[in-house]
Amino acid sequence: QVQLVESGGGLVQPGGSLRLSCVASGFILDNKVIGWFRQAPGKEREGVSCISSSGGSTLYGDSVKDRFTISRDNGKNTVYLQMNGLKPEDTAVYYCAVAPYGNMRTVCGRGGAGMNYWGKGTLVTVSL
Repeated sequence: QVQLVESGGGLVQPGGSLRLSCVASGFILDNKVIGWFRQAPGKEREGVSCISSSGGSTLYGDSVKDRFTISRDNGKNTVYLQMNGLKPEDTAVYYCAVAPYGNMRTVCGRGGAGMNYWGKGTLVTVSL
């Protein structure tokens, strides 16, 4: 059974940091595009960051560039999202997703419409 489980969310003050993790089971993450997406209340889902199947290329949304870093540990079948300098507008449910095939820019675009497997999400709240 394919499963993605996110963890690491929580309440943090503005300017703080969190590291999200996404562990896969039922399949291996190696050679697959992986992405982080988020959805705030009343808003559409948006792409946060993606990493290519080789790990050699990454994409970031404009609002998180230079603050967030995506990484993968294929040995642990896990992908991470390090979030620094958090802002209230980063408050959202964060999802990880995987695309077994396809070009990173294509499958990660349009809020991850091309991703095939999704986790249930972890809530990040940035507030005083």
